[in-house]
Amino acid sequence: MKLILLGAPGAGKGTQAEILCKKLGIPTISTGNILRAAIKDGTPTGLKAKSYMDAGKLVPDEVIIGIISERLEKPDCAGGYILDGVPRTIAQAEALEKAGIQFDAVVSIEVSEEEILRRMTGRRVCEACGASYNVNAIPPRVEGICDNCGGKLIQRKDDTPETVRARLAVYHKETEPLVDFYAQRGLLRSVKVSGDKETIFRAILAALGIEKK
Repeated sequence: MKLILLGAPGAGKGTQAEILCKKLGIPTISTGNILRAAIKDGTPTGLKAKSYMDAGKLVPDEVIIGIISERLEKPDCAGGYILDGVPRTIAQAEALEKAGIQFDAVVSIEVSEEEILRRMTGRRVCEACGASYNVNAIPPRVEGICDNCGGKLIQRKDDTPETVRARLAVYHKETEPLVDFYAQRGLLRSVKVSGDKETIFRAILAALGIEKK
């Protein structure tokens, strides 16, 4: 099965991709990971991407799509794959189509903005050992103190309300239009369910018509 996972920052795409990867036995293709791997392996497109990054420029869509195409040709993708973090824009989606990359379904994990703000602004990290907490879902035993090492828990800049709202604004402008793009192609499967990761996973399987074993 060839899938795309869509959803706003904090919607749980990474978590669900990991669970689906184990359930379906197919790899998750994350743009950041394959970009780093292509650069490390010194592939032609990896070297091209590195030249843009070294110059402090954004890697163009055609280079990103080239790296994805290279990755999807590897043997572990023969039985399918999950794309996480790409496409981000209509232009990237059109470039994937032009490259002949096809999908069986596009799963859109839909979570309210209020819930995303609650999740992301609730994150805390131990500045000593790096352990993660969430004051709303997985709080420490003592407020502001790490259970593991007694270090101070801090909120990263990425998780402040201002930064989260800014990231959501970019998502609404650039990535959310993909929902209509794939709906028009008959590929969209919307998952509008809240709850723990297992509940959301079951809803995704149901949307894809897969029975949970």
